[in-house]
Amino acid sequence: MKFICSQQVLSKALNTVSKAVSTRTTIPILKGILIEAREDGKIRLAASDLDLSVEKITDAEVMESGSVVVLSRLFSDIIRKLPNEDITIESSEDGKILIKSSKSEFTIVGLAADEFPSFGDVEDDAEEILIDKEIFREMIGKTSFSASIDESKGIITGVLTEIKDEKITMVALDGFRMAVTRENCRNIADKKFIIAAKIMNELAKIIADTEGDDDMKLLIGSKKAMAVFKDTKVSIRLLEGEFIKYGDIIPKEHKIRITVERSELLDAIERASLLAKEGKNNLVRIKLEESVLVISSRSEEGNVREECAISKEGGDLEIGFNSKYISDVIKNIDDEEIAMEFNANINPCLVKPLSGDAYEYLILPVRITGSN
Repeated sequence: MKFICSQQVLSKALNTVSKAVSTRTTIPILKGILIEAREDGKIRLAASDLDLSVEKITDAEVMESGSVVVLSRLFSDIIRKLPNEDITIESSEDGKILIKSSKSEFTIVGLAADEFPSFGDVEDDAEEILIDKEIFREMIGKTSFSASIDESKGIITGVLTEIKDEKITMVALDGFRMAVTRENCRNIADKKFIIAAKIMNELAKIIADTEGDDDMKLLIGSKKAMAVFKDTKVSIRLLEGEFIKYGDIIPKEHKIRITVERSELLDAIERASLLAKEGKNNLVRIKLEESVLVISSRSEEGNVREECAISKEGGDLEIGFNSKYISDVIKNIDDEEIAMEFNANINPCLVKPLSGDAYEYLILPVRITGSN
């Protein structure tokens, strides 16, 4: 194998495919990136951790076709550090790989390409869906942080994507909070699938790296999905199982509703959390009074009190929350004002837009005792 490729082009391609490289495997080949030089004057880069696989096709000057697997971290670091000029990559029969620029020359050890896992296609009966890639990426950012990070929790480590009635809905929850976001979409076939949140986050990064078409093509099978872009393919193992009936969890009624300026509330919560982090559970107390929301926190290091102006319907209430759960939600909302609905200090708070159902965030309270 021998080809010449621009340092910038190769570095960018490596950055995309390396998102699928396994970091915790004991299988050496999964720590590598497959490089395949093709006779059509293109090179194919691929990586896989068996749950997520990424391949990218890019232009090069191919002198000799062939393939080899390189250790991802070492090879990527070398390419990244080389100057912005053409690089020659050449493999020899004894498995050595020569990397050469005008003033630098590296020789590293490669692995046999025939040991690399097959990229694999989705099932023959997979359904094709076209989705605006930027909308999909933004929806991932607005939900995936609420998925459980505990691998033993199974299905709730994933993000549910539901396509129905010209709407696409994403849902994630971890037992303490839930995120639901909705967007309109073209009239396409109803579909429902679950992808691990950590894979969704990598997919969002890959979408951000891709250029060209506004839409991405999603092929959804029963066990695998594939996202297809102009020169990139992403193969994803779907999570199997039944997701929690999230609609049953969302409160249908409320006793108290407030509207508050989002940025003012976020700033106040983040200042109060400076002391909350020194205590237990990142606890902040929220007291709803006539036209004021009072946020307070106390620890051995001191105490803090913040006020935000609100409009309120209903009675007064004092309730405790993990400050991180509130700030995570508010950071992912773009609206200038938000609505917050409450029932009692033992019931979850629902954060939603002033009108419509573009998003709903459910946050469970923390039990509070005594006065602050």
